[in-house]
Formats: sequence, structure tokens, C-alpha cells
Amino acid sequence: MNKRRETPLLKDLVEKHHCTMGLRHEMLAKAPFFKDLPTEDLTAINKLFNAGHFSLGDVIYYEEEPATRLRVVVSGKIKLMRQTLEGKNVLIDVLKPGEFFGTLSNLGDDTYTETAITQTHSCILSIHAKDFRRILNEYPLVTLKVLDLTADRLKASRDNLLELSTLPVEKRIASIMLKLSKKFGEANDVGLLIQMPLTRKDLADMAATSTETASRVMSQFKKDGIIDAGRQWVAITGKKQLAQAVDR
Repeated sequence: MNKRRETPLLKDLVEKHHCTMGLRHEMLAKAPFFKDLPTEDLTAINKLFNAGHFSLGDVIYYEEEPATRLRVVVSGKIKLMRQTLEGKNVLIDVLKPGEFFGTLSNLGDDTYTETAITQTHSCILSIHAKDFRRILNEYPLVTLKVLDLTADRLKASRDNLLELSTLPVEKRIASIMLKLSKKFGEANDVGLLIQMPLTRKDLADMAATSTETASRVMSQFKKDGIIDAGRQWVAITGKKQLAQAVDR
């Protein structure tokens, strides 16, 4: 009998006492619109955020709900899902600590444009629209960064839509693997390990394809020596070949 291969992923263990003020401060400092702010300003801003703890698979909010809060990941990972006109769910991003999500009516959206679901146990900071508006009024540098980030995210969303609508599925999956490895990849004895539980369903949702097709492509990548994989984990063993798969 074959010995079951254990996952090499690091476990995400999030408990309430781990979401300390110090960790909150550290993650807010990583949020792109709060970078470069003095410590005393971050301390004041930290007090305006509320911490929430979520279990694996919890829905934080649904697409088209009223957009009232902006959120920052303190620990854990968050999936952002969007529904297409055909009713298919597409996984548009997976967020790590320090990244923000959600939106606010005073930033141009009356409703959330995606559904946010926890990929692991997570601690999330959130701030209400009126409090975030107060930050924008008091810190002009934050306002400028928010405007730039909003424009960058809009461009990234358009680029992703173009990729999903034009590239063959093999190239889409190869491109997704490269993006995930850049964001989550860590050197490991199994290769460049993507430090997040990644199922074939997750990958299929990101590539806007079926689970069966995603499994077939990943099996071929594994056969070609480009990746190694187990239950809910993937490691890239041939990054150069994976990039070539996108370009060819």
C-alpha cells in the first residue's frame, strides 16, 4: 500500500489572542495606502478598525451587498469570487496578510463587486465608510494612494478579463500558476511551494473552466516535470518551462 503523502503546507492557525494590536499595526503598515505613514499616525488609524475572526469557508460578504466597509487581512487567506453573466463563479484573487479588499460607497461603488470567502481561518480588520472618509480627509497622502490603487485594480481586472476570454485553457492555467507562485511561492524541498491550500476546483474557478479540464492540464504539467502536487497543494518545479507554456 502506498504511504499517503502529507501536505508540505504551513498550517494557518488563527486564534483571537493572535490578532493583537501589534500585529494589526504591522499589517496596516503593509496595506499599500498606509505605507510610509509615521508610527503615531498608524497607531491612531489602527484604533478606527475593528477586528473580526472567521473560520474556514465563512462568507465575509456577498457580491451586490451594500458596500459599507473596507477590510485588511491580518492573518489567513481570503478568496474573492465573482459571478459571470452566465452565472458561473470565477475566482478572481486570493489575498494574503497586508492586502485589502471590499470597497466603499464614497469610493465609487454602492455595492460589493465580488463575494469574499475565507480560504483559511482568518483575522480581518474592517473600517466603516464614515471612518475611512475621516482618514482620507486627514491624510492627503492616503487619498492619493487610494486613487492610484483604484486605477491599478481596474486595469488588472480588465487584463484578467481579456486573458480569460482570449487565451487557451493551458495558457490560462500556466499564467495563474506563475502569478500564484510570485505571490505565495516559497522555496521548499518539493519545489517552489505555493503556500495556500489549492484545490482543482479553486484552479478551475480562476481559469473559468471545468474541474475536469483543470485536472487534465495539471496532470500533464506534472507529467512534464513542470509541477509537483498533492492533496490541496502545488509546487512549481520548472518555472522556466511554465513561463514558456504561457509564451508559446
